[in-house]
Amino acid sequence: MDRREELIKLIDNDESLVPLVDEMIYLEGQLDYLRTLPKIVVHPKDPTKQKTTVAAKQYKEFLQQYVNIVRTLKRATDDDTEENESPLRAWAKKRNAGQI
Repeated sequence: MDRREELIKLIDNDESLVPLVDEMIYLEGQLDYLRTLPKIVVHPKDPTKQKTTVAAKQYKEFLQQYVNIVRTLKRATDDDTEENESPLRAWAKKRNAGQI
């Protein structure tokens, strides 16, 4: 099973989320490539002078987009029932209800 099929299965084949899956796969490839490139350039005569490369800036931007997609997909596929509720959410509900 390839990555796309794996992700499509995780989103229960929801057609509205397929473009996000495709974007996620694209970003994974770009991040893998950018990881291989240098992130800083050191001045040849003064090693204390350094600057970030375009690849480093691009990596940071792509990583943020990737994280946002992961969060969106997680939120869209989370089962928000009582039995799957996080301990923090359960505590907050009890507190708001005056039980704590």
